[in-house]
Order: sequence, then structure tokens, then C-alpha cells
Amino acid sequence: MAGQSTVERVKALITPIIEAQQLELVDVEFHREGKSNVLRVFIDKPDGVTIDDCQRVSQECDIVLDVENVIQSQYVFEVSSPGLDRPLKKLHDFVRFQNRLVKIKTYQAIDGRKNFLGRLQGVRELEGKDAIEVLVLLEDTNEEVVIPYESISSARLEVEF
Repeated sequence: MAGQSTVERVKALITPIIEAQQLELVDVEFHREGKSNVLRVFIDKPDGVTIDDCQRVSQECDIVLDVENVIQSQYVFEVSSPGLDRPLKKLHDFVRFQNRLVKIKTYQAIDGRKNFLGRLQGVRELEGKDAIEVLVLLEDTNEEVVIPYESISSARLEVEF
């Protein structure tokens, strides 16, 4: 595990624990908040996570992280749901949340813009190329925009009422 970031090492250690409980690891964050280091793990499942899920994952992961001594300094460890505005981190997220309202930011401008708000239409592979595109129906213009998957810097669900 030499050369890996703290977040990558944590992911490698806790993913099997989380998956064994039929849960999904959505994201791992490790950063300074005020005077404390915070390790925050986000988990999910199709019908949403419960406090019991978070508590169970916290207890099991805490033991492994202590034994493996991944983080040498003191830190606060939190396990949480990703929330209603969960980030879309993996390709399967873009498939799973098809027809949902999303906010996507890109590294480079596409048609003169880097921020997109619209209904996720799905994903498609480009024939003969090793590339994937995300299709979004824009809220403001009702036009479909095609966003190269590798151009997405961040994406998250938008809360709908």
C-alpha cells in the first residue's frame, strides 16, 4: 500500500467490510476541520441506510483502521448517509439514477458552459472508442447535452420536492 493516499488505503481496507453488509461505499473524505482531522465515510443501499447500518459499519471499520494504523494522528471518525444530494462518483451511479435531476460540473467548457443542471438521460459507450458519454436534458433550455464522462469534475443529485 506504499504510495497510496490515506483515502485510497482507507477505501481498500473498509470496502470489503461494507460490501459484506450489502452496502455501498459512496465516498471517503479525510481532511482538517477546525482543530481536528476528520475521516468521513459515506455509505448507501437502495432503500437508504439506517442509523444501525452506520453504527455497525463504524464499529467494524474502526477496529480495522486501528489495527492497520492507517492514520497515525488523532482523528474523528464518522459514518454517514450521502444525503438526498448524494454525489455521483462511479459510472454505475449515472446508470442507477437515470431520470433524476442532477448538477454536473466539468473540467472544460462544453458549448460555452461548465455547469449543467438537468435530468439524467443515461450513459452510452462510443463505438470503436474507449469512451463513455453522459446524456443530460437541460432544465433551462430543454435541450439534450452530451458530456464526456472523463470531463466530469463533480456530479450530484439535486433535491426534488
